[in-house]
Order: sequence, then structure tokens, then C-alpha cells
Amino acid sequence: MGGDSMAISAEVPIKDKFCLTIEEAADYFNIGEKKLRKLVSEHLNSDFVIQNGVKYLIKRKRFETFLNEISAI
Repeated sequence: MGGDSMAISAEVPIKDKFCLTIEEAADYFNIGEKKLRKLVSEHLNSDFVIQNGVKYLIKRKRFETFLNEISAI
């Protein structure tokens, strides 16, 4: 292993991430990606959605709060 710069890859566990991709959120919350995309599109102005270019991210803790307040999705 030669070289002065060794990249250290430290993957952050999903439970510790501030924002999740649709795919990560689907795994974490056990909700299908299609359903999550629909929820995001219906709640674009909510406090749990962030748009990064063409990509949508879900604020994990705020989405947990949203799910706790509803009875069906």
C-alpha cells in the first residue's frame, strides 16, 4: 500500500444519518420506494423533504414524527 493519502471510508449507519435517500428510507421505514416517492411528491413543502437538484432527501427524525402523527399511508 503505497501512497501518502489513504482514503478512509467510514459509512454512517442509517440510524445515525440526518437525511436519507428514498432507497435508504424505504429500507429503514419498511415502506416501498413507490409509496415514499408519492408521499414526497404530495408533501414537497413539508419540513421532512429536502430537494438536492433532482434528488429528494428525507429528514429522518422529522419523517418519523410525521409517521407518528398519521394513522395510514
